[in-house]
Amino acid sequence: MNNYISLSLELHLFFARIMKEHALFLEAGFLMPDEGYRQKSEQLKQQFEALLDDVVCISSGMVGNAVLKSGEIVTDFTLEAERKTRKLTDISINTDITRRSQNLQCRSDCDFSPEMKHQVKAINQRSIRLLREIIAFKERILSEVLSCRLFTGNYPLLIDHILREAKLYLSYVEELEKHGTIRPENARNSELFWNRIMMEHALFIRGLLDPTEEELIDTADEFADAYQNLLKKALDAQDKTILTCEALETTTKYQSFKTAGVTGINDCRIKSLILPLLADHVLREANHYLRILKNE
Repeated sequence: MNNYISLSLELHLFFARIMKEHALFLEAGFLMPDEGYRQKSEQLKQQFEALLDDVVCISSGMVGNAVLKSGEIVTDFTLEAERKTRKLTDISINTDITRRSQNLQCRSDCDFSPEMKHQVKAINQRSIRLLREIIAFKERILSEVLSCRLFTGNYPLLIDHILREAKLYLSYVEELEKHGTIRPENARNSELFWNRIMMEHALFIRGLLDPTEEELIDTADEFADAYQNLLKKALDAQDKTILTCEALETTTKYQSFKTAGVTGINDCRIKSLILPLLADHVLREANHYLRILKNE
């Protein structure tokens, strides 16, 4: 029961924040004629924000120290990135959730109560309903964009990218509800998933940087190539340990690049189309992947 509770809360602390930000990025990308899409994005953002708020309320003392220290829940830059993004987009963001997330305490050795399991189960069921809704919404947007019936400031690949992340989140919650844990073989598959995600981050960063940021564009290209090579090697790899070590080394360097990117965008030293919260968002995902790699 303890494993079920901790894994569920850790999952939501990371992914519910990711989902609410996906909704915000979608909302920010629509033009005025697409008010219905903007309203639906805002509704989903508020629903995932409320879910995250409830998770934070019950998570202190319930989650592992490795997760809290990883920088995947919040970073030192998240609060400022939220403030700047709220000002730039005029989209509301509940920054109090971030402040409270910064103060979460790690898991104690005590057994968790049946009441806590009941609360977590209710949150899991609620997240499943919300995830199915946002997945359907993202699929609809992607279909409309690819058939040239809808314009958005977001790349079609980015919409597909955030759709895959929502489906991964859903698969983990459903597995927790079915088995009470996330089975090791599914955890191992995450390395392939996140290598692709990291590669696409580099492609998005390259495409959203101002053309004059030549050095940063070249570095983003190098990371995209590095992860593409990792994906190719994975098809023929005999020794998964060597591949994991290479992914760990590459992602550690990538984390440093993304950290510099967040500070540069927050301080208005990098010319780009990248929202401050998007820069922090991709850093948190790199932090999450690093924790996975270090635990393998």
